[in-house]
Amino acid sequence: MVDDDHPGPALHLGVLLDVSESMGEDMTFTKTASIKFLNRLLDAVDITVVDFDTEVRAARYSQNEFARLVERIRQKKASGFTALYDAIGVYLDGAAGQDGRKVMLLYTDGGDTRSAIPFHELTDLLKASDVTVYSIGLLEHQPPSIRTDQRMKLQQMAEITGGQAFFPTVVRDLDSVYDKVVAQIRAQYTIGYLSSNEKTDGGWRKVEIKVVRKDGRDLRVRSRKGYFGPYKKP
Repeated sequence: MVDDDHPGPALHLGVLLDVSESMGEDMTFTKTASIKFLNRLLDAVDITVVDFDTEVRAARYSQNEFARLVERIRQKKASGFTALYDAIGVYLDGAAGQDGRKVMLLYTDGGDTRSAIPFHELTDLLKASDVTVYSIGLLEHQPPSIRTDQRMKLQQMAEITGGQAFFPTVVRDLDSVYDKVVAQIRAQYTIGYLSSNEKTDGGWRKVEIKVVRKDGRDLRVRSRKGYFGPYKKP
């Protein structure tokens, strides 16, 4: 568990910003939203920013470089296609070498028009990672014909990592969203166990966590849905 007296493992924060042309009407909101969130988690040891359009650009900042980070975000303009899945892949690759808790906040409309990584491979990468994803979906200016599909994908990417997707429409909605995200980050537990499954086929193993309270009150648990078992060539 993470609390003020026992802060737990180091917190590594990732912020992914969709700056493609389809985000044109939402860029002001995205910049405000991301900076607002960064000000809520000043105890992160570092912040990795990945902004993407046709290309993917990544950089890692310490808290001492916060001013430079904010300026980078403020200067972004919307243009190009959308390499959303590739951008997530780049972040996951960099996060794999970090020790501690890893939280990624994604700001996007959920569309992808450029990536080399298909969606089904991206979900496997997310399952294999130890990153918790929170999606901030900006769908208000998206065509109704694709809005439902993009919403479902953003929800799926978050939920398989134990995170959550949100769909705010105005800046004032962000405070309640961030209250929930920060509360979940502060309340994280790390639980380990030894599996009795001796197979080494690399298969997906589902995990379900249930919590029972003596007072009978209901608790909502958000957790990863499982993990890939070890793999050894026959």
